[in-house]
Amino acid sequence: MSYIKNNFLLETGTAEKLYNVYAKDAPIFDYHCHLSERQILENKPFGNIYEIWLAGDHYKWRLMRNYGISEEYITGNKSAEEKFITYCSVLGTAFGNPLYHWSQVELKEFFGCETEINANNAEEIWNFCNAYIKNNRVTPQSLIEKSNVTNLFTTNEVFDDLSVFGKIAEKNYGFKVAPAFRADKIMNVEAELYKEYLGRLGEIKDLGALEKILEKRLKEFISAGCKASDISVQSVYKVPDRRSASEVFEKRLNGAEITEEDAKIFKGYLTYFLMKLYAEYGVVTELHIGAMRNNNTSAFKKLGADTGYDSVAEDTCVNNLSRLFDRLETENALPKTIVFNLNPKMNIEITALLGCFQSDAAKGKMQYGPAWWFLDNKAGMEKHLQDLTATGHIASFTGMLTDSRSFLSYPRHHYFRRILCNYLANLMEKGEMTADLNLVGSVVRDICYGNAVKYFGV
Repeated sequence: MSYIKNNFLLETGTAEKLYNVYAKDAPIFDYHCHLSERQILENKPFGNIYEIWLAGDHYKWRLMRNYGISEEYITGNKSAEEKFITYCSVLGTAFGNPLYHWSQVELKEFFGCETEINANNAEEIWNFCNAYIKNNRVTPQSLIEKSNVTNLFTTNEVFDDLSVFGKIAEKNYGFKVAPAFRADKIMNVEAELYKEYLGRLGEIKDLGALEKILEKRLKEFISAGCKASDISVQSVYKVPDRRSASEVFEKRLNGAEITEEDAKIFKGYLTYFLMKLYAEYGVVTELHIGAMRNNNTSAFKKLGADTGYDSVAEDTCVNNLSRLFDRLETENALPKTIVFNLNPKMNIEITALLGCFQSDAAKGKMQYGPAWWFLDNKAGMEKHLQDLTATGHIASFTGMLTDSRSFLSYPRHHYFRRILCNYLANLMEKGEMTADLNLVGSVVRDICYGNAVKYFGV
C-alpha cells in the first residue's frame, strides 16, 4: 500500500480540518499551463500509462538522468513499457523529490492504484493502470473534469491557430479553455530561427509594423477568450529608447549578427511595449523571470528546447524591474501583473517591490506568483508562503497553477493546498494568529479558487 495517507503533509488536526473542509473540494482555476489545446479538442483516448505519465514530461526525464539512466530509456527508442518500468525503478529511491510524492498521488487520484512505486512493483502498476485506461476510456476531457477544473489557460505563441478554441467551446466540456498570449519567440531576436517565426506573422519591414501586428494578434486572442499573457525572460532588462530597439530589429532583418547587448536592448523595449499593450486591453501579465535556458548545447541540438536542460539563473534584476514598473505606472499603463521568480534568493526583494505598486484597481494587483518549476516542492512552497506573508497580504494571493504539459499534473494543486493549510494551521496552533476556523477557511478557499476568478475577471 502507498505511504500517502489522508493526513499527508497535514501535521495537526487543525490542518486536516482546513484542508478537508475548505480546500480539498474547491475547484481548480489553472491560469498557466502548457497543455496542448489540440489534444484537448481531439480528445483521443490514451493507449497506455506511458502516454499520459512520461511522454513529454521533462521533470521526470531530469530525475532519470540524475540517476544515470541512458537516454534510450528517456527520450530514445526503448519501448513505452521499458521506459515506464525504468522510471518506477528510479522513483522508488528518490526520497524528498516532489516527483516522489506527485507520482504516487497521481496513481491514486486518477487510477485508484495505491501500490507503492518502486522497481518490484513497476510491472504490476503498468498492468493495473493500462487495464484501467482500457476499461474506462481515459481522455484529456475525462482527466481535466475529474480534477474539478473550471478554467484553464494554455500558453500560445502569437502566431498560433486560434480557431481551435472556438471548436473546443462547441464541445461543451465541463471546463473552459482560453489562450494566453505569449510573444517569446518574437522577443528572442538572437534566436537562430527568429526570421522564420517572424515570417509566420506576415511581411514585417520595421519595428512599427511589428508593433501593429502584435496589437492586431492580441485583439484576436482576446476574441478567443484571452485574459492573460506570458513573458518569460532570464532577466528583466533596462527599457531603452525606441530608436535603439528599432536599430537592433533592422540589424536582424538585414541578417547582421546580434550581440548579447543588442538582444538585451530589444528584449527590454519589447517587454515594456507588451506590458503597456496588455494594460490598454485589460490583459493580465504573467512575468516569469530567473530561468537559465538550454544550458547543455549538445542536448539542445539533439532534443531541442524544454527537454530538461534548463536551470536557475543568478541574475538579480530587481533594479530594472523597479524602473520598468515605475515607468509604466507613471504612464498610467501598469497592468495587473503576476511575477514568477525562480531564484528564491530574490523572494523578499521582489515581494517588497511589488508592494510599492499596488492600487485599488484590484485586490493584490501586483501578485507574487506561486513557487514555480524548481521551487514547486515542499521546501520551496513553505519558503514562498513565509516570504509572502512577511511582506505582503496572503488573503490577496491567487494561488497555485499547474505549469505542466501533463494531463495528470492537477494533484499538484492539492499538494500545494495541503502545504498551505498546514502552514496556516501551525500558526494557529502556536497562537500566532486567529483561531477562527471559518475566517481562516474562507481565506484558504479564496486562495485555492475565488481570488483567481476575480483577478482574471472570468
